[in-house]
Amino acid sequence: MGQKQLALFETESNSKAEKKEIHHWKIFIDGASRNNPGPSGAGVYILKDDQVFAKHGFFLGNKTNNQAEYLALLLGIFEIKKKVQPGDIIHIISDSQLLIRQMNGQYKVKNEDLKVLYSVAKRWLHGLHVKLSHVLREDNIEADAMANYGIDKKIKLPHEFMETLKRENQSI
Repeated sequence: MGQKQLALFETESNSKAEKKEIHHWKIFIDGASRNNPGPSGAGVYILKDDQVFAKHGFFLGNKTNNQAEYLALLLGIFEIKKKVQPGDIIHIISDSQLLIRQMNGQYKVKNEDLKVLYSVAKRWLHGLHVKLSHVLREDNIEADAMANYGIDKKIKLPHEFMETLKRENQSI
């Protein structure tokens, strides 16, 4: 059956077991900053059951590379959050060792700007089956290309994402 799996779940209202498909999501993310800080972009390349689900690149304005990395993470989570079903498996892949180690609890987040983005990411991932992995840059070329495309084409962030992020920042 490839990457798809079937699982049996019992619901409270129905004692019969239901067959439910479990999907495997891979979210490749990358942030890019020219001059650090400087013109920045976020790239997201998402696979669902090894099929391309989405790929986006966005312009972030003037940011540090680490801010761009975290914003790419948030964009990836935002993209799939409404589509993920209970039991789905999410694998987030980045070439930012700092981001992965911070998200996995191996490093503390010391930068105040990153603490805000980190907190939002943790909240958005809460309750999901998530694995975060570091890869070498050459294994993240699609997300890297999308980040640079976002910078080059000055692609604006989605309005809904910006509004959601503003609401999250007010609750921190």
